Amino acid sequence: MHTVLDPSLVDEEGLTEQAQDKTAPRGMLFFHAKDGQPLSTPWQVATARSMMLSQCDLAQGLIVDCACGSGLQLAAHASVLGRPAVGIELSPQRAQASAKNLHIVARQQKAEQKRWFRESRILSGDGTDASGALAALEMDSENAVALLHLDPARPRNSRTHGLDEMQPRLDAVFSAWAPYFADHPRGPGLLLDLSPRLTSTQRDEVEGLVDSVWPNIERTWVWTSRGRGRVDRLALWLGAASSKNTARRFVRIPPKLGDRPLILSTSGKNDGDSALPKQLIHPPKRGEYVSILDAALLESGLVGAWLEEVSKESMKRWASVEGRRPQLHHEHPLRLGDERNALLVQATGRVVELIREPLSDETIDGLVNIALEHNMKSLTLRLNLDPADQPKWQGSLDRQLSRRHGERDGFVTQHPNGDVLLLCVCHSDS
Repeated sequence: MHTVLDPSLVDEEGLTEQAQDKTAPRGMLFFHAKDGQPLSTPWQVATARSMMLSQCDLAQGLIVDCACGSGLQLAAHASVLGRPAVGIELSPQRAQASAKNLHIVARQQKAEQKRWFRESRILSGDGTDASGALAALEMDSENAVALLHLDPARPRNSRTHGLDEMQPRLDAVFSAWAPYFADHPRGPGLLLDLSPRLTSTQRDEVEGLVDSVWPNIERTWVWTSRGRGRVDRLALWLGAASSKNTARRFVRIPPKLGDRPLILSTSGKNDGDSALPKQLIHPPKRGEYVSILDAALLESGLVGAWLEEVSKESMKRWASVEGRRPQLHHEHPLRLGDERNALLVQATGRVVELIREPLSDETIDGLVNIALEHNMKSLTLRLNLDPADQPKWQGSLDRQLSRRHGERDGFVTQHPNGDVLLLCVCHSDS
């Protein structure tokens, strides 16, 4: 059974968690059911995704999110695409929050009288019961769905996020909704919002489930990053939602609200291997350049094509390819040009000192002295440290260097071959 909620009529009684989304316009306070806020899609990410979706030639029909949670992605799809949307959520309280959030977005955009809001509905019930959901809406189910969005729940304490941990299960959703998609020459439109922790083998498993229902449907894998040294989102766009001749796409969400994301894409279905670059460790040396790149860019398999655009040498000296700080060594500085390219670089600079003492309470003052010898005004620690030590040592560096009159910015990273620390002057100052 499904309970139908009209977003224009739902009140907030019983909803106790409301918070400002830091990526949304001021005053957009969204409701969340218990523990729902950490799981919700940031508004900036949701709208960026919907803007990309608006470039797709979707069939006529509903936008359906069959596990909509707090409903922020659903609200973004409905408002950006200007289409009625249906969200389904098993938790009654979370369904209520989703309905309220849809109304909040419509009110903020002065769109309460627009069709996309007036005809949108939230259902409290099972997202795998497609026939029951459409019957509850009292609508003709034939060719009803233009796009199905699925962001299944995953255990927060899991390190693997395997397919059997997803709720609802992909295969159950596919079989339930397959009969109700609108006809489209490129196949039904689906957007699967999956765990960023999926391995390449697990991605193959997902594709196998897809092919068992829609053999050879066009597909685009999309890696999304907010620049914090990890993949924030991994999604599979299928059929009408996929990009023609594009197997993989990388999206970097900018830190400044309102700026356009940086989007990199492949061309063709078999244009390269998505595996990480090969690690090639060599002894570090003064004068070479070190760049710490966006980890999600490496995961997407698009780092090689990007490096060809921003460098004039063959980039193969990867000291580290895994973890949050992929480290690349090279002879010449990167030619970033477009400031958006800089978003893909955590740090880049020239090595000016090799330090063979590990960081400690006893050696941090010595590091300050070395930084001053190189006329540095700031020094950022970019290496794995004990969480108790990192803020203490970074604070010491900030305090001591701020009292002096240096002119250059720099960073410290660690070479994976031994305990050698690399003191680098940032690229623009080198």
